[in-house]
Amino acid sequence: MDKKKILIVDDEVALRRALIDSLKTEGDFELLEAGDGEVALDIIRKEHPNLVLLDIAMPKMDGMEMARRAQAENLLEKTKIIFLTNSTDITQIATAVEVGSSDYLIKADWDIKDIVGRVLEKLK
Repeated sequence: MDKKKILIVDDEVALRRALIDSLKTEGDFELLEAGDGEVALDIIRKEHPNLVLLDIAMPKMDGMEMARRAQAENLLEKTKIIFLTNSTDITQIATAVEVGSSDYLIKADWDIKDIVGRVLEKLK
């Protein structure tokens, strides 16, 4: 069976590293990473990840725009998106649901262990 692919998209390198390190201990995943939405969209086109952990506020292309473009290209049919962001803006949360979000986590409310638990739950 193929390894599940997880793409972590966040411009905070330390957070990406922490998530990758934690996910490595939880299973045999193929872990991909991107620091902005443009790079993430290219990775999604090539790799078709099972799950994308996606920040919203990033340089070049934000997470919402990246998700919209991926959805418009029908790249998300078998991909779950978990938005992981600092934004508590209700409009952004509603938009996240529109672009096919599986979940929306506020960074300040979750520690790494809990985020990893949510990822594992979505991959079942």
